[in-house]
Formats: sequence, C-alpha cells, structure tokens
Amino acid sequence: MGKRDKVWLGAAGLVVSENGEWLVVKKTYGGLKDMWSLPAGFVNKGETADEAAAREVLEETGIVCQVKGLIGLRSGVIREMVSDNLLIFLMEPVGGKLKIQESEIAEACFIHPKFLYGKSDVSVMLHHLTEITSDTMKPEINGINPGDQFEYTAYKLFL
Repeated sequence: MGKRDKVWLGAAGLVVSENGEWLVVKKTYGGLKDMWSLPAGFVNKGETADEAAAREVLEETGIVCQVKGLIGLRSGVIREMVSDNLLIFLMEPVGGKLKIQESEIAEACFIHPKFLYGKSDVSVMLHHLTEITSDTMKPEINGINPGDQFEYTAYKLFL
C-alpha cells in the first residue's frame, strides 16, 4: 500500500467565520469528488494532527486559521483492510485570501450550514456536523511535559 500502509490518520478543519459561515470545498478526486466537504488531508511525519489540519486548510483554500479545539473523530475500516481515521478541529480564519489548490480542489467557499443540510452534494459527515453545538469542542491544553523519557518535541492534549 505504500507510504501510509494500512493505518491512515487524517485531519480536517471546520473553519467558521465571524458570521457563522463554514469553509467548504469540493474535491476533484476520490469518494468525495464533486461533494461539499471539509478541507482535510493526511498528517505528515513531524507534525501534530492540529498542525496538519491548519496546513491542509491553507494548502487547499489559502485561508490561514487558528485551531480552537477538537470537535470530533471519524473512524472507519475500508474493505476490512484499512483503518481510516480523521480528527476534526474547529478553527477560525485569521488571514489569507480564498484561493483553491487547483490540483485537488474544484471549488471552495464560505457558506452558512443551513444551506448545506439535506443537500445531495454534501458529505454525510457535514450533514452530521450541522447538528453539533459549541459545547462539544475540546480545547487544546499545551505546554505539558509527559516526561523527558518519551522525548516528545510536541505534545498537546484536547480534553
């Protein structure tokens, strides 16, 4: 299977603007091709999952974000072989300008979630995210040292 083998870890950003609109994208490939979904991608070596989510949002949409907290986990198994896991972070835009990554993204826009609910071109996960509340978010706890014996160069909790 190559680089990611049979255990995948991805990260996504639910970017919410000041007026409550969500940043959504339509991918040009894969199972979510031509469907509204969240900017997302794989966690790379040497980065935390929240850093991966912020990087993916920036790469796919040009929007710079600040992570506010963790809001969920999607976990599944593909064809009884691949463990597919995605951490979903709540984010707020802090800069940048909307510009799509043309090799992966067909469209990107900010839209109010009420316009996403019930539409056939919206991912299942986005439909369920429209039902969450802000009290489901787990904020980041940073600056913790779990012990020098582990040799962490980055360590965060979302509790």
